[in-house]
Amino acid sequence: MLFAKYLSFIMFSQMAEQQNITMRVIVSEGDIRKMTTKRPDTLNDLIGWLKGTLQANYSFTLQYQDPEFNNELCNLTNLTELPEKPTIKIIPMIELVPISGDTESYSDTSSQIDTEILSSSSLDRSFQWPEVFDVPKFSVDVEYRLRQGNLLYLRDGTYLKVTKELKHDIVEKLAETMYAFKAYPAKEDFEAVAKALVQTHPCLKESGSSSGWNGWKNSLKFKMGNYRTKMRQLGRVDVTVNGGKRGRYTENGDPPHKGIKKPWKGEINFLPEYSDGRDDHKLEEARQVLVNEMMKTKPNGSLVKK
Repeated sequence: MLFAKYLSFIMFSQMAEQQNITMRVIVSEGDIRKMTTKRPDTLNDLIGWLKGTLQANYSFTLQYQDPEFNNELCNLTNLTELPEKPTIKIIPMIELVPISGDTESYSDTSSQIDTEILSSSSLDRSFQWPEVFDVPKFSVDVEYRLRQGNLLYLRDGTYLKVTKELKHDIVEKLAETMYAFKAYPAKEDFEAVAKALVQTHPCLKESGSSSGWNGWKNSLKFKMGNYRTKMRQLGRVDVTVNGGKRGRYTENGDPPHKGIKKPWKGEINFLPEYSDGRDDHKLEEARQVLVNEMMKTKPNGSLVKK
């Protein structure tokens, strides 16, 4: 009698364990959780339960570590693929919302720079360095991790542990935005960007630095150099003009840097590529008109702007 009760208890416990699933869920680099729930019937049920439990207001897909491939991540398409105690990673998705062509409210300075400058082969930068640098929006995953880090900083004053991957994504986006204004930013420009970054995301402040952003400034300097190298390889004239290697000579025996003044003070902003249908003679005429106009006490503003 007692043995039968014990046997039924064991069978009931095993059935209960089979109905539940325990998972290791990677929400982000710094947020990994152990979660248990009743085994869902479909993949959509699992995603819905994770959204509700994590209070996630964004769409995502799931990947899992497949033991058949040395625990490498694979896209999860069916719950039958999951091992007994799986490790699942949340992959945020970017949702594109169509908007009407006459809507202009969504356009801001940052988006104008991306579309009108970065995607254009022209080097005529019509946007000057802003008085207050606006930190651009990062990828969905980075923005989510920064938002969680800022909440923790406001709650208990803890700083976010910045991983190598996270830091790379942040400084890469900042360098791209800075390049839209200047190919060769000054020291004050790097300081302004680093300061704006920690003001926008206080969780990124450096505990060992008196300013809280000095390390970010140094990282931006190195990243900006790497970004110029990338642009030089793509053929951007504003950085290619300074890309010759010392010690190497051209076919006529002259060094590649002969007669080239490095644009430390933004001179490159006034050396755009030739426009279509214009040659050296026409450009020289336009230059002389500008020189004559600027010698006047009151230059014609509309003519100079044109």
